Amino acid sequence: MSLGVITLEKNKCMIVKITGDIDHHSSEEIRLDVDRAYDRSGCKNIIFDFSGVGFMDSSGVGMVIGRYKNAAKNNGKVAIANMNRDLSRIYEISGLGKIVGGFKTLDEAERTLNGKY
Repeated sequence: MSLGVITLEKNKCMIVKITGDIDHHSSEEIRLDVDRAYDRSGCKNIIFDFSGVGFMDSSGVGMVIGRYKNAAKNNGKVAIANMNRDLSRIYEISGLGKIVGGFKTLDEAERTLNGKY
């Protein structure tokens, strides 16, 4: 599956929809795309939509943590929505769940990050 990264803004959150695998080959490209879009946006928070992601390795975990650090500099937060069972397991085992919120839907993530939940 080829890599796809789409960013859009919704209610002060930047939504990052990724399709494809997040591994050492793709994580740098994703990082660059997300950082460029985030710097141009007026958003504080970042929500990753993993509905199109089938696999993520430690490079993907590192990419998300790096975006968490960038958002934290702007008093923002990061969340991940729509993880499949395998990604949820990586999320928990890696400790990512201790710093980045995990949600079933984009709407739930957006409401929580914006304090409307």
